[in-house]
Amino acid sequence: MKRVLITGITGQDGAYLSEFLLNKGYEVHGSAHDLSADKLWRLDELGVREKIALRDVDMTDEASVNALVKSVQPDEIYNLASRSFVAASWNAPLPTADVNALGTLRLLQAMRELCPTAKFYQASTSEMYGSGNQQHRQDEDTPLHPKSPYAVSKLFAHWMTINYRESFGLFACCGILFNHESPLRGLDFVTRKISNGVARIHLGLSDHISLGNMDAKRDWGFAGDYVEVMWRMLQQPVAEEFVISTGKTHSVRDFLAFAFREVGIEDWTKYVKSDPKYLRPVELQELSGKNDKAKRVLGWEPRVSFEELVTMMVRRDIERLTPQT
Repeated sequence: MKRVLITGITGQDGAYLSEFLLNKGYEVHGSAHDLSADKLWRLDELGVREKIALRDVDMTDEASVNALVKSVQPDEIYNLASRSFVAASWNAPLPTADVNALGTLRLLQAMRELCPTAKFYQASTSEMYGSGNQQHRQDEDTPLHPKSPYAVSKLFAHWMTINYRESFGLFACCGILFNHESPLRGLDFVTRKISNGVARIHLGLSDHISLGNMDAKRDWGFAGDYVEVMWRMLQQPVAEEFVISTGKTHSVRDFLAFAFREVGIEDWTKYVKSDPKYLRPVELQELSGKNDKAKRVLGWEPRVSFEELVTMMVRRDIERLTPQT
């Protein structure tokens, strides 16, 4: 039985990855800085909480990270720990960098010293592209030009992972994942804000949704599909970087239209308000990934369509908000 360590296990990706690896027969160990009950709801929804060895670990503390790696001695490490809400990173750049950038470095150094034969996956992000190659889909060779403290911190982690591979011969790779959503997404994110807001309007619990930039376009996929490709990367003979995306873009307005249509509302404009407080200091208008390498090398393609993703999220939020009899 292989032993796996997932940092940031209480997040959306950590929960889906846990479920996936448990089904593969792995012994799953997971860490997070906050293991309070209200942070474990994703693991509870998937029914995997009791099957995981959970550990409270602070990624900003070197001794804590070292003790984690020494204790678990994992065969595979998936570094999903992150302060991942992009908009908040402008107001908290130092803690964002400490967790996302230096936290990754602490983990890589611990792996190098304590379990150098393990395989390491770093959760990189399409936000690193920033304004690079805006006229075409982004791939592994597209220039990187991050536009937020979050993206800059992730770029440090991305290149440090590659550096440790090239410097010390570690099996360390990066998945450059484009936006991936699910019913397990946090309410701070625009997709879940929409699905939850539509559910509340449908049930008469609210009368509007407040949003920022509705013209932004993103390449949205299903998180449950994307965690599988993380695992596939670590099963390859050579560590490499891969763009993971659907290759299709939709605007926030498209997401709104599909979400409201799910509850029988065609004209959604009367239910949505624009609020400048949700605008970012620098807006990225469009991100769209080219996943040809993942298809060719990993044999992976996304299964859940954009429409199916939106439907799934709206229906789940309606279920959550409907009183149980």
